[in-house]
Amino acid sequence: MGKVYEGIDQHQRDWIAEQALFFVGSAPLDEGGHVNVSPKGPIGTLRVLDDHTVAYLDMVGSGAETVAHIRENGRIVVMLCAFQGPPRILRLHGRGEVVPHDDERFDDLYTRGGFEAPHDVEAARRAIILVDVTRVSDSCGYGVPLMSYEGERPHLEAWAEKKIRVGGAEEIEAYVAKKNAESIDGLPAFDAEGQPSRS
Repeated sequence: MGKVYEGIDQHQRDWIAEQALFFVGSAPLDEGGHVNVSPKGPIGTLRVLDDHTVAYLDMVGSGAETVAHIRENGRIVVMLCAFQGPPRILRLHGRGEVVPHDDERFDDLYTRGGFEAPHDVEAARRAIILVDVTRVSDSCGYGVPLMSYEGERPHLEAWAEKKIRVGGAEEIEAYVAKKNAESIDGLPAFDAEGQPSRS
């Protein structure tokens, strides 16, 4: 059934690239805090950089739970599952790092990853999440239903373009400062400049 691997091999890389989306899971250290699971996509925003490193493009959203949890404790799991073809679930456990859009490393990482951004709106790119993968495992996935992929939603691009028309990139920065400053448990996430908040 399930198996643990030494790293992310070429077969797994090819399989990852065929999926439509991925999920990330994280949690605060406080036992009373909220565990978070987020769907991410399209798959072109996730890249395997080497056998033990993955990165994904973090777009502006209504929350910033994963970023806040990574800042606090670094723990993250990236999970993919097959909705078509043979059943399979792949989990990549590791330690995450937030590289915000104005970090000097962002452009190099973006180029290295060759990300296929879902929307051609640079201002909506909050950060790149870099994951040092410490455990690679799979499981059967027999309970995952078969589903058909219909395409990507246009909503984020339309939202970002509307914000930019109203007030330029600063309008998105203001949104991040208001909506992404901290997690639902009060952990710091992004500050007004889109940088990880200073504790």
